[in-house]
Amino acid sequence: MARTLAQWLEYQQQVHPKSIELGLQRVGEVARRLGIGKPARHVVTVGGTNGKGSTVAFIEAIARAAGWRVGAYTSPHLLRYNERVRMDGAEAGDEVLVAAFERIEAARGEIPLTYFEFGTLAALLLFEAADLDLAILEVGLGGRLDATNIVDPDVAVITTVDLDHQEWLGPDREAIGAEKAGILRAGKPCVLAERDPPSSVLRRAYALGAFAIRGHSDYLIDELEQGRWRWREPGWEIELPPPAMEAPVQRENAAAAIAALRALDLPLPDAAIVAGVAAARVPGRLQRLPGPPERVLDVAHNPQGARQLAAWLQAHPRPTVAVFSALADKDLAGMVEPLAGQVRAWHLGPITDAGPRGLDAPALAEGLAGALAPDRLRLHGSLREALAAAATEAGNDGRVLVFGSFHTVAEALAES
Repeated sequence: MARTLAQWLEYQQQVHPKSIELGLQRVGEVARRLGIGKPARHVVTVGGTNGKGSTVAFIEAIARAAGWRVGAYTSPHLLRYNERVRMDGAEAGDEVLVAAFERIEAARGEIPLTYFEFGTLAALLLFEAADLDLAILEVGLGGRLDATNIVDPDVAVITTVDLDHQEWLGPDREAIGAEKAGILRAGKPCVLAERDPPSSVLRRAYALGAFAIRGHSDYLIDELEQGRWRWREPGWEIELPPPAMEAPVQRENAAAAIAALRALDLPLPDAAIVAGVAAARVPGRLQRLPGPPERVLDVAHNPQGARQLAAWLQAHPRPTVAVFSALADKDLAGMVEPLAGQVRAWHLGPITDAGPRGLDAPALAEGLAGALAPDRLRLHGSLREALAAAATEAGNDGRVLVFGSFHTVAEALAES
């Protein structure tokens, strides 16, 4: 009997003994057996610590506004697995995903694949069959050994490099940058969005002869009045509307997207850039839900993301209580300390759908010892209880901030 999509996803989590296993040999061999070629006429791969999903969304929206046929592969998802694979703005249906998984299962033989590797191969199969002008691939973890790196991009983008996933990528920005720079290709453009990327990234670009396009150097961002801004490089500039996504860092992400698309050297009307910047949206990125109280959802799950979130809170002052939950391999104290002065109470609840990486409220509280006073913590048996209690404490004039993990934000969206 044929498996449903839900059954396939459950099965995939049992095929490989580890949930994460970096390396290209296994997935590359299965791709070879499947005869997977280039997934589109042009490919952009997006890596980095934060901002990958938003940058993909900007590239996708601008390219679609230009009339291109576009596929986007992102992870993780919030509510539906289908969110991970989009073609011309539409999520892939259950049937085509199941058909792709059946082909992968038949080809892999005894080769164990992870959940992410199954998904990456499925996206590549679907994109190749769709006759796309552009495929945008979001790196899952790191870059050099990530499954998406079996594809040679025409343009690589590295958004930011900061501390996250150190157990897989290394202890500091230099080591992590070296892993992320693995998506760069010899003689191909690479967009480095960060003002000061690690020297390991620059060394890799120069060693390969990759054409580095550096943010705040090769292209500039000028703030204008009423939220408008300008993207410019020598000999060309464009004035743009505020991105629909509110965080100040979204201008950086949009600017990197523009640089990536211009590096493809294809016809790209100014009107498409304007329309795409205004249209791009990603759930869970400073997403506001109507109240009262106002609810703000953000998938920030590392210290850099928390610092960006803190900057937004400071610019938008309002009495705030937080619903916080995170995974066991995260820097819990580093995630709450940037916001400690702007959040008056912290409601903690468990993540129950992440296996051993999930933490219950007492474990979260233990991990936050020293970063937050105990009298500011409220422990709950479920995130649903935490969300309800936070809304009560915030009152009609307050704000509930939900952050710490994709799992945390997904729970809040499911309850909305």
